[in-house]
Amino acid sequence: MTHRGRHRRRNRGRALRAALAGTALALTAAATMISASQATDVEEAAALRPLTAPAAKDRLHVTERRVPQRWLDRLASAMGRPVGVAAVLDAADRALRASPDCTAEERTALPVAPAATRAYCWDAADTAGWRPGAVTTSGDADDDGRWGGHRVILSAWTRYEGPAGRGLARVAFVDADDPERLRHASALLVVPVDGGRDYRGLASPVSGMVWYQDKLLVTAGAGDRTALYVYDLDRIQRTTVDAGTVGRVPGGWAAHGHRFVLPAVASYTLPGGRDTPRPAGISLDRSTAPDSLVVSEWVPADGDRPTRLWRYSFSSDPARAGLLATGAAGRVSAGEAYETRTTDVRGVLSYRSAWYLGRGAEARDRRGTLWRQDTDGARATRCGADETRLCWSGGAQSLSYWEETGEVWAQADGVLFATPLSSVEDALR
Repeated sequence: MTHRGRHRRRNRGRALRAALAGTALALTAAATMISASQATDVEEAAALRPLTAPAAKDRLHVTERRVPQRWLDRLASAMGRPVGVAAVLDAADRALRASPDCTAEERTALPVAPAATRAYCWDAADTAGWRPGAVTTSGDADDDGRWGGHRVILSAWTRYEGPAGRGLARVAFVDADDPERLRHASALLVVPVDGGRDYRGLASPVSGMVWYQDKLLVTAGAGDRTALYVYDLDRIQRTTVDAGTVGRVPGGWAAHGHRFVLPAVASYTLPGGRDTPRPAGISLDRSTAPDSLVVSEWVPADGDRPTRLWRYSFSSDPARAGLLATGAAGRVSAGEAYETRTTDVRGVLSYRSAWYLGRGAEARDRRGTLWRQDTDGARATRCGADETRLCWSGGAQSLSYWEETGEVWAQADGVLFATPLSSVEDALR
């Protein structure tokens, strides 16, 4: 895996960051000092240790499974011609509140250092019963940061209901063309069944999500042999019945009240066996050649084993746009892989030779830690008079780097926020 520079985009990103510099938020609630006793709770992390043993790397492979084209065609024939991202944005009729309209309680979800330069809050009526998950953007999808001329943020949400804990997952498509006025509409994530004659909801929390070219890759939860599901953003289907059920219903198609559904077009399955890691956090790394999918597993804060980090290369075949590079029988092998002593990793990001890890808080009223690690060492952001490392948003579920603007996006509780990667680096000095 080689690393490359993208000077044209970097120059545009510097210009845009300069324009945003004067709009930094006064996040007074986030500036509260953290006690030294909390800082001692953070375990010192070591340098990344490369995984080179063939057996260890073999456990990281996944296998691609494509949904039969006839299934997708049958579903489209019954539901109507598929639409794309623009159709969902045209239906965006719900607004996010800009930072000045966020409550003091909502602001506590924001990091102390690096501070957020942009923040938006979801209305409770739009998210009632749903838990926030991963974030990705059109900065992942295309190197100019736009999709069909639009700046777009995708935000994942999950809900569980009923005695059996039936799950649903959805993605909010946020129109971010006007940074002062973000609006959104949602599509339910579904999986075709019965030969494409019906679909079921994706019963999985989305802790990781990447939009690459015309594909959306999302993580699958425990209990599912699938590691990742793949969605085609040119194959969004409109629903025809406003009902609380999901799938084919008398008179048409429903999706728990959503106007759109995204049917899965492929998946990547785990090999099974002991000590097989499950992807929990994912992000896109455009600094490698080819572009790569960065992956982390989740190990509990009190876990007694290291956390594994690795990457898969994306395919360079135009006929396989947005899919991972496969070998024989659809096998996807991991490239570079590492172990870290950092546990409870909620978000992972890799850019050039550095890996950034967001560590969760042990309690809802406490903060997390943002680490930068490589094979030479590790460093965490620090803040407050006591130089505590507990400066990051404790509830942030993922990290997504918008290279064209230089911003790192994350989501915690009901707040969507961004901070420049340069500010992350400043906080690590």
